[in-house]
Amino acid sequence: MFEFEEKEDRIVKIKVVGVGGGGGNAVNQMIDSGLSNVDFAAANTDAQALGANKAPLHLQLGRETTRGLGAGANPEVGASAAEEDVERLREALEGADMVFVTAGMGGGTGTGAAPVVARVAKELGCLTVGVVTKPFFFEGLRRNKFANQGIEKLRDHVDALITIPNRKLQEIAGKDMQMTEAFAKADEVLYQAVKSISDIITVNGLINVDFADVRTIMADMGRALMGTGVASGERRAWDAARKAINSPLLEDATIEGARGVLINVTGSSSLKLSEVEEAAMMIQEASHPDANIIFGSVIDDTFEDTVKITVIATGFEARPQAQKGRASVPSQVREPSNRP
Repeated sequence: MFEFEEKEDRIVKIKVVGVGGGGGNAVNQMIDSGLSNVDFAAANTDAQALGANKAPLHLQLGRETTRGLGAGANPEVGASAAEEDVERLREALEGADMVFVTAGMGGGTGTGAAPVVARVAKELGCLTVGVVTKPFFFEGLRRNKFANQGIEKLRDHVDALITIPNRKLQEIAGKDMQMTEAFAKADEVLYQAVKSISDIITVNGLINVDFADVRTIMADMGRALMGTGVASGERRAWDAARKAINSPLLEDATIEGARGVLINVTGSSSLKLSEVEEAAMMIQEASHPDANIIFGSVIDDTFEDTVKITVIATGFEARPQAQKGRASVPSQVREPSNRP
């Protein structure tokens, strides 16, 4: 079922909080990339790193606990530091409709403090979405163990959680990718995740999406899946949709069976309704038959011949261990016969 909604009159207030070093770097990337219509904040136990962050709001956590020197890669210290300043966090998040909590999991502050930040946002009634990365393999077993523990704690305090496995970036880019490039790519993926959702709500488009619909799709849904596809040429929309539901960044998850799906299609004014219909039907076929599918479309002539499709899916289960892997284009969905 597709729903076409008008944008509500009241401006939706969205806040993005980067927690710890990784979250702070992601916020810097978002600011540098020109992400608009959101308010940024950086929260950290490391006073020096916080002072260099580009976010307009700085939240130093745990002055008494850490003396501004960081959490020492200890998530328990990060959590204690956040609890020390929980009232400041509450003041910073007050009035937001939606809060993104972004962090690189595995360190001390991001892993320990992100669940506290998310809990405060949820207590305030904000639609709360976690967008985090898991460490690269080369960062060590201990960091990966901390990351998994932190993700489980964060899951308890967010409406939806998007987890990006950095090891997938390494697999995609290849072994020759430089270390600085690897972390920059991780920041870019976090930026794209936040932008994809916030743009659906805040950017005026050919088809606008109401914030209430986004809340319906994401509230109390737990694990979320995000896929983005970009394509050009004659089959651009179909190809972009195929890439979105087969994203190599997905981990042990598939869009198949999703009960809530948010679709954003961005393209130039040359984009045809028939193209969009083909793409939407492919995604619909991959979802649960009774899925609530919300569809938004933005016209941006800078895209020229290119189409970008982002899919956010919720209300789904991971595949059994033997079937885990990337989603495939459903057998019922065939490439349009009138195209070469």
